[in-house]
This record gives sequence, C-alpha cells and structure tokens, in this order.
Amino acid sequence: MLRKFLFVAALALLPAIANAQPRAQDWEITLGGSGSNNRGFTQADFAVNGSIGYFFTPQLEVSLRQGISYADHNNGTDWLGNTRGAVDYHFTNLFGKFVPYVGANVGYAYGENFNDTWEAAPEAGLKFYVHERTFLFVQGEYQFFFRNGGGAGEGFKHGQFIYSLGIGFNLP
Repeated sequence: MLRKFLFVAALALLPAIANAQPRAQDWEITLGGSGSNNRGFTQADFAVNGSIGYFFTPQLEVSLRQGISYADHNNGTDWLGNTRGAVDYHFTNLFGKFVPYVGANVGYAYGENFNDTWEAAPEAGLKFYVHERTFLFVQGEYQFFFRNGGGAGEGFKHGQFIYSLGIGFNLP
C-alpha cells in the first residue's frame, strides 16, 4: 500500500518538475569543457567554454560566450580562443524538461599559429533540466571564418565544427 501511495505521489509531482523552463528576464550562466589524449598520454588537448546570457522572453536569449582551447602535440603547443555574441530561440513547453534551441553566433577567433579572424556560425542544442533552474546541455555549431577578406564563401569551406557539453544555471 505504501508503494502505491509513493508512486501516486511521484506522479503528482511530475507536472511541477516538467515545468523547468527558462523564464523572461532570467540570466543564464553556463560552463562546459572537453579533452582528449592519445593512448600513450604524449599528446593531448582540452577546451573550456562559458557564457552569460539574458532571456528577453522565455524563448529568446542573447548571450556572450568565451572559449579557449590548448593542444600539446608532437609539433609543439597551440592555444586558440574565441569570443562570440549569440542569439538563440528556445522551443519551450514542448518536451517538458528537454528544451531544444537553435540560433546563430558571430565573433572573433584568435590564437597561436592561427590567422586571427571574424567568424559566424549557425548552432543548435538541447538543454535537459535536472532541477527547476539547473540544466545539462549539449550544443553543436559550424564556425566559418572571414579570413583576410576572403568572405564567408571561402571561409565556409575551411570552417570547423565545435561541440560543447556542460552545465548551466538560470538565475532570476
């Protein structure tokens, strides 16, 4: 009998948990990262990224992002940074705790052994709310570069995919 009661109580709480969504005038902070190395641990790279954003509506967010990566390979070490502004549209109230989004960003990429350049990228991602204001996210984007006046067409052929995995918080 107690198990049935607990089961019904848990079902009653699901609507409250499912309403974990961004709200208008929320601030958002994210932190993510990645890394890899070869089998002998003689070559490695890692990256960290973070952002701060603001929701004008529950769907529309504007954010500022910073990323930095470091690589140590046989031919030396490199670092690369990028600073971007982004606009994302969130599809709220469709999938409960899952909130997909699409958008675009534009910014500047710079680093060692890299031609500093402006970049732009379409992006898409998915947030999974583990608590009312805490979520895990995965995001992918394709950055294309505006190197040396070559324009977006030339830079698009020499772009790069960026993937992010991390945690985020909505702050009132």
